[in-house]
Amino acid sequence: MGKDKLRKFAEIETFKNVLQKENGLPYKGKWAKDFFGNSNPLILELACGKGEYTVNLAKLNPEINYLGIDYKGNRIWRGAKTAIEDGIENVGFLRIQIENILEFFDENEISEIWITFPDPQPQDSREKKRLTGPKFLERYKFILKPDGIMHLKTDNDGFYAYTIEQIELQNLPINKQTTDLYHSDLVDDVLSIKTYYEKKYLAHDKNINYVQWKFDSKN
Repeated sequence: MGKDKLRKFAEIETFKNVLQKENGLPYKGKWAKDFFGNSNPLILELACGKGEYTVNLAKLNPEINYLGIDYKGNRIWRGAKTAIEDGIENVGFLRIQIENILEFFDENEISEIWITFPDPQPQDSREKKRLTGPKFLERYKFILKPDGIMHLKTDNDGFYAYTIEQIELQNLPINKQTTDLYHSDLVDDVLSIKTYYEKKYLAHDKNINYVQWKFDSKN
């Protein structure tokens, strides 16, 4: 591991807005009250990378709590440090494997989930790793409130098509969708937030896919 990564890993240990692995377990069912110190809604960004979406969502909506989740601490470092430097109190980061999400969040605890430019895991052998696969969707359904909303932004057309297929297989209602976000009428202050990777894709004229859906029932 390089010296820069080691430095970042050491520094996030001192950040009050970052919890790593088992340190997040005591907050299950109590994130708003015990971590953020309020009763505001909680929104997650999964595979948050450098945390640009998490931080910018928090800036736009100070009355909502945001938590970015990723396993790579050297990436989380950037978002967490920006939040501290800018005095953004309604944002935090959790370093865990997303497949373990049910260990950290209770039923009906989350208002929305964002998945922004995740690894598409294109190989057939890695389908179970895709963040919009059936087992992951079941986990999200459990922790989301009955009216909770899911969001996906991706440059990968194959992953987007796979996600739409999974949504349709479960007969889930789609609120909004487009295969070319920035040439659609859906763009607003939230959807125009751009991550580090998104800026790279757009620089190469890559289309951005977006879909918003929900789980119709909690049965």
